[in-house]
Amino acid sequence: MTQTPLPVGAVRVATRLAELGHPHEVVMLPVTGRTAADAAAALGVELGQIAKSIVFRRASDDAAVLVVTSGDLRVDEKKVSALVGALGRADADFVKASTGFSIGGVSPVAHTTTPVILIDAELFRFTQVWAAAGHPYAVFPLSPAELVQLTGAPVAEIA
Repeated sequence: MTQTPLPVGAVRVATRLAELGHPHEVVMLPVTGRTAADAAAALGVELGQIAKSIVFRRASDDAAVLVVTSGDLRVDEKKVSALVGALGRADADFVKASTGFSIGGVSPVAHTTTPVILIDAELFRFTQVWAAAGHPYAVFPLSPAELVQLTGAPVAEIA
């Protein structure tokens, strides 16, 4: 991983992390981390250690619903719907407009509009996970407990 200048979205995440007192910096991967598998390979970690961000569109009010889960798991939409209401698909334009980030770089923090956030309990299998930092090449490390602290989001069984 190289210390190259951060893209705008990653700067926004790095700034927010600093404001929140997070001890780790945003780092740029040498290859895209657009998929969990890409990020895990670049970081040399288990696929499950990638805290992937999946955005849904809540049917009742068009709110963005951000689910953060382990990279080796699939989100159970029925479980998420039971917690937040009926869901629809979020296309790339909706994700960008509602979070300020493009798909592949959606961070759990520093959104332009605060989404409904849920954190999958399965992330707690790991002491350290890596989350997207506002750009497909940008990530930052944290513990699952720090993820909860940074987002204020509830933990649920959603995979």
